Amino acid sequence: MPATSFPVDFLWGVATAGHQNEGDNVTSDTWFLENVTPTVFQERSGKAANGWELWETDLDLVAGMGLNAYRFSVEWARIEPVEGEFSEEALAHYEAVVDGCIARGLAPIVTFSHFTSPHWFAARGAWLDADAPALFARFVGVVMDRFGDRIRLAVTFNEPDLPEMLTWADLPPFVADLERATLAAAEKAAGVERYRAGNVMLREDFAGMRAGMTAAHRAATAAIKAHRPDLPVGLSLAMCDDVAAPGGEELRDRKRAEVYDYWLELARDDDFVGVQNYERLHYGPEGLLPPEPGAILNGMGTPVDPDSLRGAVQYAYDVSGVPILVSEHGVSTHDDTVRTAFIQPSLEGLAQAIADGVPVLGYCHWTLMDNFEWIFGYGPKLGLHEVDPVTFARTPKPSAAEYARLVVAHRG
Repeated sequence: MPATSFPVDFLWGVATAGHQNEGDNVTSDTWFLENVTPTVFQERSGKAANGWELWETDLDLVAGMGLNAYRFSVEWARIEPVEGEFSEEALAHYEAVVDGCIARGLAPIVTFSHFTSPHWFAARGAWLDADAPALFARFVGVVMDRFGDRIRLAVTFNEPDLPEMLTWADLPPFVADLERATLAAAEKAAGVERYRAGNVMLREDFAGMRAGMTAAHRAATAAIKAHRPDLPVGLSLAMCDDVAAPGGEELRDRKRAEVYDYWLELARDDDFVGVQNYERLHYGPEGLLPPEPGAILNGMGTPVDPDSLRGAVQYAYDVSGVPILVSEHGVSTHDDTVRTAFIQPSLEGLAQAIADGVPVLGYCHWTLMDNFEWIFGYGPKLGLHEVDPVTFARTPKPSAAEYARLVVAHRG
């Protein structure tokens, strides 16, 4: 890839998330759901990667790779652990992270909702609650008051389309049954009639949750722009690259319409849209086609295909018409040689999308280190660094050096 493949102001980063990295997020809805019985979560997050304490070490890792951007989330549950009460300690912590980024030459890309919410918010029904948009906007405003002047990009929501995407994943019925049982157990434990969360969602709630998150996105965007009209705001979407084999066009288009298009059309009023891509899926007239014999498979059981990023980015731009941020991209695999070989051709595909006219603001690899992968616990591995589960020592994998090599070559 020639150095001219990417804009001179291109953001080269990694992405992380609060609950998955920080640990001890005890006032969050996800923590509560992890600790009820029964629970859909295979493991409890516990200390996670202990990122709350080791954030400076982690920023040093990011800067040491030659990157110039860091995407992370601010945990609403930490900042507002009790409704209407805001934690000075948490605000000071995240302000220190932002300032630490800037001191290391890293552009802070801040996500305001990366699936998790406060326990009290979930006990109100989360995004089904009529007051949810105003409550979220109030929290966003508090954060903006504190350090919004130093953020480079603002992401309101992470993957609000994921529930719809998972309906296409052919998950066994017991998963939905266990999700329902988890929420029922949470309602009993919390003593409320309706306990809802952003990453454990019932199908009958999809429409109401989508409406609530839509209104919350708009309210949060208004709150951000009230503080800083110049700050680019968007949301990030889970996006496969869906490809039609002959006869599969109708099925592919139906999936796009059900999963992505609503949010991509909403993003037309935003400054950018985030694309989070991990796989390419081929559809025939009867459904999803099986992998080709001998294909290298990721942790989801689908083929590893570096060109999926180009396809997803192109489709997102075709529908939304706004600039793209690759807010997540990676591969779930225990074999780091697969990850190492995956990065360069993926970036070559992204460079091709840029050459074809897609405005791309930056690329954030998921993720800096192995972490807590939600209901799947600590099994999946997507990190550029390993984490010792006892000492929390971070050890770079060969893929970290490969990504750093490519970034340094492009940054000059």
